[in-house]
Amino acid sequence: MTTSAEYLQSMFGLDGQTAVVIGGTGVLGGAFCEALGGAGAHVLVVGRTLKTDEATGNTVVDRINAGPGSAEFFKADSTSRADLEAIVAHLKEQGRECNVLINGAGVNSATPFFEIDDEEWERIVNINLRGVRLACQVFGKDMVERGTKGSIINIASLSGITALSRVFTYSATKAAVINLTQNLAREFAQYGIRVNALSPGFFPAEQNRKVLTPDRVESIRRHTPTSRVQGDDPRSPFGVPSELAGAILLMASSNAGSFLTGENIVVDGGFTAMTI
Repeated sequence: MTTSAEYLQSMFGLDGQTAVVIGGTGVLGGAFCEALGGAGAHVLVVGRTLKTDEATGNTVVDRINAGPGSAEFFKADSTSRADLEAIVAHLKEQGRECNVLINGAGVNSATPFFEIDDEEWERIVNINLRGVRLACQVFGKDMVERGTKGSIINIASLSGITALSRVFTYSATKAAVINLTQNLAREFAQYGIRVNALSPGFFPAEQNRKVLTPDRVESIRRHTPTSRVQGDDPRSPFGVPSELAGAILLMASSNAGSFLTGENIVVDGGFTAMTI
């Protein structure tokens, strides 16, 4: 008789697979890496060339290597095609191929609409949208040429499906990521490659701390049914990174998620369910 552990392993296990997490040094990206490593994958934690990113990346790597999976850190600019192609070449040298790709690099800004200039707009679009397009091209092409039946997970946002104040450029890029995901799901289905998006709700991270003013936090609290005690906060409206692990493993798994493509899974504590 199959045990519960054996059943879960058969459904969600990633033994023998390789996952590339672009933006793996971020708060949420690190949680994605640990979830994949915990399911048995070899994880390439991809971060920028900054020393702080390398230090963070190596910390994530150490945690993964202490468990059932394995990991390594790789420096790369998510907006550089050459850097992304270098990741593919690195995996080939190891005799590996990318089975799961997560596009998780992103930046935000709280600039009022009339003050957004071309430089800021282009910087955010470049990282949040162009970087996703480049990675889907580079890794998607490699998957197709190798005949790899893989999974691509694009990190979108709650702000990509509903209007949220103060994050105009960010919201526009995330809406575009969701649309790109749906189009690629249709395009790549013939090759056995699934493409889905994950839209987290409010999860405090470096890119959104400037936006989380006290009045905004209170507004979020009023609109989040699952607000609960976290640390010193008697009723926090925020999610914690590990609460995204289940959605990530579902989309990554070729068994549990075999019929899942073109979807945008929203994990927001019920925020979008609230009306009045």
